[in-house]
Amino acid sequence: MIDVCLLGTGGMMPLPYRWLTSLLVRYNGKSILLDCGEGTQIAMKKKGWSPNPISLILITHFHADHIAGLPGMLLSMGNSDRREPVVIVGPKGLSRVIESLRVIAPELPFEIICRELKEDTETFDLPGESDFHITAFRVNHRVTCYGYSFTLDRAGKFDAEAAKTQEIPIPFWSRLQKGETIEDGGRTYTPDLVMGPARKGLKITYATDSRPCDNITEAARGADLFICEGMYGEDDKLSKAREKKHMTMREAARIAAAAQPTRMWMTHYSPSEMHPQEFQSDLRKIFPGTVCAKDGRSLTLNFEDEPETKGTKEAGAQTDGNRG
Repeated sequence: MIDVCLLGTGGMMPLPYRWLTSLLVRYNGKSILLDCGEGTQIAMKKKGWSPNPISLILITHFHADHIAGLPGMLLSMGNSDRREPVVIVGPKGLSRVIESLRVIAPELPFEIICRELKEDTETFDLPGESDFHITAFRVNHRVTCYGYSFTLDRAGKFDAEAAKTQEIPIPFWSRLQKGETIEDGGRTYTPDLVMGPARKGLKITYATDSRPCDNITEAARGADLFICEGMYGEDDKLSKAREKKHMTMREAARIAAAAQPTRMWMTHYSPSEMHPQEFQSDLRKIFPGTVCAKDGRSLTLNFEDEPETKGTKEAGAQTDGNRG
């Protein structure tokens, strides 16, 4: 099970009714924060999710609306009794940027480990979780910028009959299901003896601040959730989107139509887009699964056939007065 919350949906600057774009992903007691503009810690507090479990922070690029809130977030994490190391991943130059931001947050009760991305595509695991993979992929912005995909593996079904036929002791069954190799009495028992083929896992793809490009389409292909920027809703702003290396909502919807994710959330709206939801019905003519998301939109993703969860739970924006 993966919990996802789009903490903010704005681009360029925070507004009285919209925080800057940031995503929080929770899995197995750990949290991943993707981008951290001004006010992100407030948006998280409003959602009611603690900053303490954040073990990994992913930065798309070094524009202020995606990283200027990091000092305050790190201080909030420290104040929440975070003591374990925190890994921060981002484009080349990350260490220098983090060092500069920490001038106003010099004393933290946990270690910060910076990992700079150097290749167009890089894959690594969520620390301590070998089944949760993260792929960073280059997108097309005015500065070096990355999108990210999260993939959660799912093992095949346990075959009890195969275990019995091969006379594998019952106490070993659960260990084999967990991927352990066991040596006992001169025999070696491996998971492939009792596990079927891998089943469909879960996938989330996030891309913002980019012109449409093949890397985004390929990364979003078959995703359970695709989150993509829709900077401008009006067609007459296409030339501005091209100039600033952003994309329009229609362009984002066309990417989704090509990639065929289960659903897509729009985010990173221009401050000039006061009511992006007004475009939703037209966008659904391009890709029916389009949602022009509001701040606080959240989602719980479960494996398809888990009887205790029965699919996916999605909640709309958490609203308070004008915000959202």
